[in-house]
Amino acid sequence: MHQLGGMALFYSIGDSPLGAKESIEDTGRVLSRMCQGITARVLSRQSVRALAKVSSIPVINALDDYAHPMQMLADLQTIIEHKGMMEGFEMAYFGDVENNVTYDLMRLAAVMGFNLRVAGVGTIENKVWTEVNELSSKSGSEVKRCETAQEAVFGVDVIYTDSWMSYGIPKDEEAKRKELFMPFQVNSDLMKLAKPDCIFMNCLPAARGMEQTAEVIDGPQSVVFDQAENRLHAQKAMLVYLLAPQRFRNIVSVDQLPVK
Repeated sequence: MHQLGGMALFYSIGDSPLGAKESIEDTGRVLSRMCQGITARVLSRQSVRALAKVSSIPVINALDDYAHPMQMLADLQTIIEHKGMMEGFEMAYFGDVENNVTYDLMRLAAVMGFNLRVAGVGTIENKVWTEVNELSSKSGSEVKRCETAQEAVFGVDVIYTDSWMSYGIPKDEEAKRKELFMPFQVNSDLMKLAKPDCIFMNCLPAARGMEQTAEVIDGPQSVVFDQAENRLHAQKAMLVYLLAPQRFRNIVSVDQLPVK
């Protein structure tokens, strides 16, 4: 917002009355009279939906337990920059399959028409499969779960992983989780099974020696810092689209973006 010439107000959930002394709906109604947009990073999908239901201004989902759409915009920009468009495109995701990033990567693949193979620990909610299968039937993409990392990775264009220690994981569970997830660690041997020009992505923060080895994240195929930078650019574009739509229409279209 600052780079675009606007102003941002930080409202912390941790030390605010949001959802306790004041209902989420009342907060949405008040903010609608004071601001031009709301960006909400919350613990529950119900919270962001409650805000959106009553707000008369755009409500942007910055993360909840079910989705991470702002990350998807940055990821898509990064893929386009490094690999071009989506035709015939293959991605593998490794790690915690029962989280917001996994769910939204599945949705992204289904919407954009590329193929995604998911391998890791956890249970993907049936509601997510229903949504993804419906979207895939229109786009022609294939989204599937694989039993092993080796099965998922063969011949892919992108390898993607995320933290094994999601928000709220107790310290005393970390050692057990690491043991469960280690078969899905992205290392140099796994990278060799993908295409030679495969890129490596992680939405950060990353723990070297856990979801990926240091030689992978710091290696020549890693684009994680381009990916992190694109959170800035993608979100600025989204803000312009929502808050200044005429200005957005004057910006260069996506098919004119340079491909590295």
